[in-house]
Amino acid sequence: MKVFLAQMKPILGDTEKNLKKIVDIVEKEIEKGTEVVVFPELSLTGYLLEEMVYDVALDKVPDILLELSKKISIIVGAVELSEDLYHYNTAFYLEDGEIKHKHRKVYLPTYGLFDEGRYFKEGENIRAFDTKFGRIGMLVCEDIFHQSSSYILGQDGAQTIFVIANSPTRLSSKGLEISNLWESICKTTAISNGCFVIMVNRVGVEDGVNFWGGSFAINPSGDTIEKMEYFKEDGKNVLVEKKEIIKVRFASGSCKNEKIDLVLNELSRIKKSR
Repeated sequence: MKVFLAQMKPILGDTEKNLKKIVDIVEKEIEKGTEVVVFPELSLTGYLLEEMVYDVALDKVPDILLELSKKISIIVGAVELSEDLYHYNTAFYLEDGEIKHKHRKVYLPTYGLFDEGRYFKEGENIRAFDTKFGRIGMLVCEDIFHQSSSYILGQDGAQTIFVIANSPTRLSSKGLEISNLWESICKTTAISNGCFVIMVNRVGVEDGVNFWGGSFAINPSGDTIEKMEYFKEDGKNVLVEKKEIIKVRFASGSCKNEKIDLVLNELSRIKKSR
C-alpha cells in the first residue's frame, strides 16, 4: 500500500479553499500511483472553529472527493453534522466512490487551550474495518493518548492504524518535547499490536496557536520509517508492506496470545468498584 502523508495548513473556516487544496493534492497523487492519501484532523475546516462549527459542518461528503475516491482512497477530517443533528469531529475513509468508514473522535480534550467538548459530541465507537488494502483503524488526535483506543483496534484486527491530528506546539527546556511524546506513544502502539502506525499532523497558525507538523510513519517493529518537516507544509510517500506485519506477528507471541476474557473480567471488576 503506497500512502501519501499530506501535511497541510488549512485555512480556518474556509472550506472552499481547503477543499480545493485537498483536491489538488489528491489529483497529483493519483498521477503518481499513490493508493491512499491522508490529511490531518479537520483538514476541511481548520481547528479553532468555536461558533463556526455550525457554519462549516457537512451533512454529506463533497461529491468531488467521493468521485476521486474511485481512483485513490482518501482519509480526510471534517466537522460532521449527523442525522440526529449533532456535530462530530470526524475522520472519513473514502474508497470506491463511497464512505467506507467514519470514526467520530471519542476523546474530546477540554482543558488548557482546548474546548472541543463544548462544540462537539463524543463518538461512541472504535472499530477496525476492511479495505482493499487490508484491515485498517482510524483515530483522531487525543484518541491515541488513551491506551484502550489502539488496544481495541489491534484486537479488532487492524494492520495499519492512521492517526490524524491537530497537535499544537508546546516548547520546553528540552525543545519540541511534544514531538518525542507523540513518537513514543505511536511506537508503543505499533510494537504492541504488530501494525503500522501513520500519524498526520497539520501546520500553520490559528489565533496565535502554532501547529508543529512533524508527521511520521512507524513500522510494526517500532522504527520510524519516515518523518516530515516541522512548521511547514510537506508531503511524503511511505510503503506499507504486509510482509513486515506478517514477520513481526510471527516472531512475537504478544500479538496473538492476548487474554481478552481476562481483560474484560478485570475491567468489569474495576467498573463495578467505581
